[in-house]
Amino acid sequence: MSANNLLLAVIAIASLLGLYAQPALIQKCLFRPYWLLPRRQYLTLLTSGFVHANVPHLLFNALTLWSFGSPLERAMGTPQYLALYFVCLFVSDWGTWIKHHANPDYASLGASGAILGVLFASIVYFPTQSISFIFLPIPIPGPLFAVGYLAYTWYASRQARGNINHDAHFSGALAGLAFVALFDPYVLSRAVDMLLH
Repeated sequence: MSANNLLLAVIAIASLLGLYAQPALIQKCLFRPYWLLPRRQYLTLLTSGFVHANVPHLLFNALTLWSFGSPLERAMGTPQYLALYFVCLFVSDWGTWIKHHANPDYASLGASGAILGVLFASIVYFPTQSISFIFLPIPIPGPLFAVGYLAYTWYASRQARGNINHDAHFSGALAGLAFVALFDPYVLSRAVDMLLH
């Protein structure tokens, strides 16, 4: 079993267990920025990325990780892929902490930050790929999607509406780009060359 499929299995099992059998599991796994340091809830930096708020949240993340993670793991190699995933998870938590560390009521969960890091790294590795959604079946060039998504999530994070953690999304996506730039700069320069020529 590939590392990506193992991640998918653990995320699905933990999320479904928390949603349908052990609701206390989700409460225990939540990342609460305000309490991270005072209560030393360091493990929630990791555990919050393996549970989800509901089935649509889980399905959307799982589909994205399945679609982009497996090809990226083959291109990067398993050790580097796992490093990318967990770096993006922790950086997305850091983005959440920066924004919400003074709010004792704020809590976050889900793998979206890490998965967006995977998606954005995938765009660099495969810059000619297009991205489609079930609700928007028109293919969007990957680099165009990246620019548009970053602009949208930066704007949305400043509106403070709804329950979506846009700060984690923004931080995770940037972490994916930065990871490739730092650890495989040739891939980044190749992507830029392909887009310019």
